[in-house]
Amino acid sequence: MTDETLPAGLYLVASPIGHLQDVTLRALEVLAHADLLACEDTRHSRRLLDRHGIKARAIPYHAHNEHRQLARLLDELRAGRSVALLTDAGMPGISDPGLLLVRAARAEGIPVIPIPGPSAVITALAAAGLPTAPFTFLGFLPPRAGARRRALSDAASLPHTLVIFEAPHRLGASLADMAEILGSRAAVVCREMTKIHEEFRCGSLPELAAAPPATRERGEITVVIGPPTARTEPAAVSISLAEAWPRALSACGGQRREALRHLARQRGTSRNALYRDLLAAGLLEDSRAP
Repeated sequence: MTDETLPAGLYLVASPIGHLQDVTLRALEVLAHADLLACEDTRHSRRLLDRHGIKARAIPYHAHNEHRQLARLLDELRAGRSVALLTDAGMPGISDPGLLLVRAARAEGIPVIPIPGPSAVITALAAAGLPTAPFTFLGFLPPRAGARRRALSDAASLPHTLVIFEAPHRLGASLADMAEILGSRAAVVCREMTKIHEEFRCGSLPELAAAPPATRERGEITVVIGPPTARTEPAAVSISLAEAWPRALSACGGQRREALRHLARQRGTSRNALYRDLLAAGLLEDSRAP
């Protein structure tokens, strides 16, 4: 660390998305020397600061108080002080608080200095093994089912890879909607990235929707969805079905009728058609009608 005074301005500091060592030297310099830290959650940020031996004056700045805190932070900036904005994970303003403050600072000619670093979007995109350009970031889907489905329908026509954030308690419902609206696109569900229990679940959207989570979901989820393809290769369909059928059976407690109904809905086909496909693939031992 240096003892130089930090120039006045608003600093947007990227924070670790999981592992506390994933922070840049420049970010630590800014956090150590800023006149004031505006933190999405001061308790969460304190773990990062304590890990790196940083003592700093911090105030909360989050979605529920950003309108109230905006005037205070602008007063600090107008007085020629340095303010560092720090959200819980990743870059401020990217599905996190920050947009209002950045707009207000720019409107008054106050310097806005980005301090780049970790990003869940880029980390997931790089690790997914799906086309990375072009891609469209949708942020968090609306929590209500109707609005969520409309957002997915609007994105369905884009020939792009999609990157979506989702809360763990809504993941199952969102994956079901994605499978129904976006079809059998390849996708990766990214969980606990950079942490001990980091996990990347790969498959088609119907497979991922049908598969129960291996563990109880924790932390925000990033879903990467590949672009639509011109056609589905027969071999890929066979492999996908071979993986999806036992998962559907497991999810439905071994009840074949329920598993057929569930998987047929996810794959956008009828139960009879799915039954015939399962017989043809050798995934059922008898030929009794469902």
